[in-house]
Amino acid sequence: MFAIKVENLSKSYLVGHNAAKRENYIALRDVIAQNAKSLARKTRDMLTGRPIIQGDEIEEFWALKDINFEIKQGDRVGIIGRNGAGKSTLLKILSRITEPTTGRIQINGRVASLLEVGTGFHQELTGRENIFLNGAILGMSRKEIQRKFDEIVEFAEIEKFLDTPVKRYSSGMYVRLAFAVAAHLEPEILVVDEVLAVGDTQFQKKCLGKMDDVAKGGRTVIFVSHNMAAIKSLCDKGLVLSNGEISCYDSINIAVKRYEFLSETLEYAKKFKNKGKEVEQLVGIRLLNQNNEDQGEFQIGDELKIEISLNGLHQDKEYQISYIVQKIDGTNMYHCKSIDDDLIIKKVNGSAKVVSSLVDLRLYPGRYEIVDLWLATMHGTTLDLKVSTVSFEILDGGPMVKRVLQHNAALIHEIPSWKLI
Repeated sequence: MFAIKVENLSKSYLVGHNAAKRENYIALRDVIAQNAKSLARKTRDMLTGRPIIQGDEIEEFWALKDINFEIKQGDRVGIIGRNGAGKSTLLKILSRITEPTTGRIQINGRVASLLEVGTGFHQELTGRENIFLNGAILGMSRKEIQRKFDEIVEFAEIEKFLDTPVKRYSSGMYVRLAFAVAAHLEPEILVVDEVLAVGDTQFQKKCLGKMDDVAKGGRTVIFVSHNMAAIKSLCDKGLVLSNGEISCYDSINIAVKRYEFLSETLEYAKKFKNKGKEVEQLVGIRLLNQNNEDQGEFQIGDELKIEISLNGLHQDKEYQISYIVQKIDGTNMYHCKSIDDDLIIKKVNGSAKVVSSLVDLRLYPGRYEIVDLWLATMHGTTLDLKVSTVSFEILDGGPMVKRVLQHNAALIHEIPSWKLI
């Protein structure tokens, strides 16, 4: 059964901009006309209930665009992405703080959210009073809060300041108390944003341990963080957002690799932006069988050819290629480098193709990936990187074939052969 189901979800905001002044001199009639138009627009927005946006020009910005996913009960999902990708907007919609522009969400269970420091707290009330206030906001009864009160205070470690107004709390104390309330009031779905970064290292570990306990109890946890180590230790699934769209929703290892790939690609694009030069890059990868036919399934003992297409190579440079074959769970099986097998790509101007052949495959049945495919110069400077590329399946070849693997389970029979074509 699902805990959260999101269908065709989109969220747009209106953003105001001041018109660019193209001339040093602006006529008085233009200023009057512009101000009159702005006043008319703001009056119309006020009468129709739309938000009043400052600025001469209005732009519609889509923070989320046609999002679809489903989270099952008991899943631990990490939502990751660069700043501005739409993570916080998504959490606010899931927490019913704001409404979507289009689409809908279905939620089974009570949601406890910790999105910002001090969410649901009243500045003038004490820590004790805010525990009851915040618990009531989360839908808990007074008896339920009283039953958990001592555990909340002990976890937050604020006994000394329990009867002090929270306006005198530090940001770290805010987080301690807010997280303690959200985590101890037994929600079916716990949503935690990056606010844990405010706390000290010891408290962060404590929070991660508590979220792990909540998840093991069969409840659903949604965690947003830029700390990939924390994400991987807590979550079993990952949802990657990029420019308001889902780039990946898969196991946490695959999601993290996708996020790293997007970050590498963006930095690489920035590096060469507007330089007016053709950039060395990996433009394609194909998996072929021994007859040079596209194939995604292989038997133990087959030959697997990996054809890599390159572009933008310079005749006066020398290049090398590397990739890793790993299990779908992230376990590396072997690492192949062209330079280790006496292939240096040189005297090529423009595009080229390189074929790496893995002969006599000796992998147990299951799904594998070609990852960390990179192109570099002979001096070791990485030019292009594809963190997650393609996957293939090793089929079950029966007990006779499996015996071949007993003494050589994760090694190819021959050294990979490389060829420039």
